[in-house]
Amino acid sequence: MTTNHIQYQKDGDIVTLTLNWPGAVNLMDINFPGSIRETVERLEADKDSIKGVLMRSAKSTFFAGGDLKMFGAIPLDQSGAQQAFDMVEDIKGSLRRMELLGKPVVAVIEGSALGGGWELALACHHRVVVNSPKTQLGLPEVGLGLLPGGGGIIRTVRHLGLQQALPYLLEGKLMKPEQAGEIGLAEVAADSEAATKAAMAWIAANPSPKQPWDEKKYRMPGGKPFSPSTVPVQVMAPPMLIAKTKGLLPAPEAILCAAVEGAHVGFDAASKIESRYFAKVVVSQVSRNMIGTLFLGLNEIKAGSNRPKGHDKAKVNKLGILGAGMMGAGIAYVAAKAGVQVVLLDSDQEKADKGKAYSTKVLDKAISRGRGTEERKNELLGRIQATANYDDLQDCDLIIEAVFEDPDIKADVLKRSEPKLRQGGMMASNTSSIPITSLAENSPNPERFVGMHFFSPVDRMPLLEIIRGKKTSDETIAQAVDFAFQIGKTPIVVNDARAFFTSRVFGQFILEGVAMLGEGIPMNVVENAAQQAGMPAGPLTILDEVTLTLPLKGEEAAIKAGDKPAERHPGYAVLEKMVELGRTGRSAGKGFFEYPEGQTKRPWPGLKEVFPQKKRGEYDMEELRDRFLYAQAVDAAHVVANGVLTKPNELNIGSIMGFGFPVWTGGVHQFVEQTGRAKFAARADEFARKYGSRFKLPENFDRGDSASAAD
Repeated sequence: MTTNHIQYQKDGDIVTLTLNWPGAVNLMDINFPGSIRETVERLEADKDSIKGVLMRSAKSTFFAGGDLKMFGAIPLDQSGAQQAFDMVEDIKGSLRRMELLGKPVVAVIEGSALGGGWELALACHHRVVVNSPKTQLGLPEVGLGLLPGGGGIIRTVRHLGLQQALPYLLEGKLMKPEQAGEIGLAEVAADSEAATKAAMAWIAANPSPKQPWDEKKYRMPGGKPFSPSTVPVQVMAPPMLIAKTKGLLPAPEAILCAAVEGAHVGFDAASKIESRYFAKVVVSQVSRNMIGTLFLGLNEIKAGSNRPKGHDKAKVNKLGILGAGMMGAGIAYVAAKAGVQVVLLDSDQEKADKGKAYSTKVLDKAISRGRGTEERKNELLGRIQATANYDDLQDCDLIIEAVFEDPDIKADVLKRSEPKLRQGGMMASNTSSIPITSLAENSPNPERFVGMHFFSPVDRMPLLEIIRGKKTSDETIAQAVDFAFQIGKTPIVVNDARAFFTSRVFGQFILEGVAMLGEGIPMNVVENAAQQAGMPAGPLTILDEVTLTLPLKGEEAAIKAGDKPAERHPGYAVLEKMVELGRTGRSAGKGFFEYPEGQTKRPWPGLKEVFPQKKRGEYDMEELRDRFLYAQAVDAAHVVANGVLTKPNELNIGSIMGFGFPVWTGGVHQFVEQTGRAKFAARADEFARKYGSRFKLPENFDRGDSASAAD
């Protein structure tokens, strides 16, 4: 028998259902089906003596959603699909009985209602939400490789119509209370007391409510699914979805199918359609990969798994930033947004002011979209002091260097600024490749020196790669992790090495694409193969943006430092040829692409002459896609073998959030595991024989059961 975590309290003719699961949040866990079933049975027994029902939470949030650990335990086979189907049908059966109760059930929502929690609220006849900027409402399941299986798809479509519902379903778009009010999904109240009064008033005014779709006169908003007004949505949505997902993510496709198919039939039939698609998706490997990394792995990091123990939590009150370029300006914005006082320093006042102006630009854009106010803008800008005077850095808790990737320039600004630190403060370098140990050599306190590799654009990229130098102390690492959380970043902690983890592995993706071009693979095929593998952009597009000289400078620096590989990557020769031709990228107006003034960029026709192209049929698209994935995963295996980063969840999170490794894989480590180590090793060996030692796995790589490689 399950424990009922829904407290049932009858005061006269009003019943209050209080959601009160053990722990910090309410979850749709193993106890939920029995709890909601037992509660609805009791409501049915009492319905003749009650006028209405209030559903609220004992927590600071209304309901957090489904228990993804429970989903992770479902077998990835037909028995698991049946188990998932039976579970959601049981839950939805109870929710359907609740909405057919004949008595008003009103959800009083204080705090966020997400996923299964929002589905529970949608099954109520009315929703009153306490207005708070922290409250989020909606169905974000698609971001974890799932679909809303508790009635979220069919109820959202019936409330809003297909066209208006799809962004909330396919993109997992979340709402603030005001937005939910504007589209008619909730009534907004100023505070808890006002919400209760509004709920009671609604109960009094609607003694025998029905859901809109249960009314005989119901018509789907926006028109019937076969009407001329909705046909364009149904015709255009599938190709647009495939263009975005490349067919690699089953959840968005299943959501679209459930939404459209469900709109053509009655509510109960639509509910079963939704359940079948949910069951199919929840037992897919992609869903398991995404849940494992983007929920379980991410939560492990958020819980402080990579923070050294035994050190007091630290807070940065005053931050110094050396360099007001793109990276420094971005760091200044996110820090000021988090409430930190920022000193943004550059070589002259004009450059420093220009860096601060970046924050103004971001804030003005937010205001134009209704996501900010002039008051908040002025408050944030007031925390940023743009300066060219090193004395303004006095008593900073942390100083981050964000100047050019030149060791001499970095050493100079670090030496000039470190004396301004408060006692016990930290120094950090935002380098993407230069070893932290070498940068710390000029510091009198190398134990307080750490690498903080931010990603561009800083205000949108969630990852912060923290690099431990040979002398960096555990306390410094702990405080760096604290700072990451303070400014809303997800930290991974890596040991020192040239290019660390993210820059190093992503570099292999870039170079592999360039090598393909040199082999005669047409430019458009190279770009398409990368995106078909799941990478966010093609390698040639990316290189044109960052300049073709950057990898060559990195190679030169590595050789100078004694890190010359046994075999040179063939991609470098292609880059050298392009640089000889003066085609160094977008900043020069020409690279792999041409950039005609006032026109859209286009591939450079001369590539066909410089690198003679193979014809269709002379290359294998599947092999090209695999090469992009294996180039990165094999190099990640060397990162592990060298002890730079060994924790699976940080390898996965770092690869997805840091350089866009395909989300469907669950990350570089999970890609190997889902492929099977023996099969992965066999494919890597094949590529090593064909293309060179860059695909050779470390000697200590666990190849698993070699017998399974031929399966």
